Amino acid sequence: MKIIDIKGIDKQKVTDFFTSHWGSPQMVVSSGIYHCDELDGYAVTDEKSKIIGLITFIEDGSECEIISLDSRIENNGIGSSLIQTVEEYCKTRQINRIKLVTTNDNLHALSFYQKRGYELEALFPKAVEKARKLKSTIPLKADNGIPIRDELQLVKRLCDYSFNNCVS
Repeated sequence: MKIIDIKGIDKQKVTDFFTSHWGSPQMVVSSGIYHCDELDGYAVTDEKSKIIGLITFIEDGSECEIISLDSRIENNGIGSSLIQTVEEYCKTRQINRIKLVTTNDNLHALSFYQKRGYELEALFPKAVEKARKLKSTIPLKADNGIPIRDELQLVKRLCDYSFNNCVS
């Protein structure tokens, strides 16, 4: 397992990865419309240089927003390694807050992030209905049968650099 900056990967491979996972590299969330294949991020590649995990994010001053996190192999440490890589990146840039948005149906993601210190911060009721107007391919229901309606924002505070009070 090797973690590399996605700038070092052929863009078409990154685009293909998002197309296979999401139908397109476009991600529509309450904070905006993003083309994930154009964002900063990191990938995990296997021994054949195939992407098996990928995280993208945007940086805005003292805050970072994770836009996407995908792993082709569950429960193998890929997602955790990618999250840790972004957190380390943020610490080196004195970014003290990481946020992300997931949908109400994504119980796996809610569990995953909370186990890693992310806390629920905001609920955006019916945000997915608004997103569907921009990206009609967003399904109405998840595989688990839960209607996909709302977005939840989770946040992890890394450091208050004015007091050098950092979370490990």
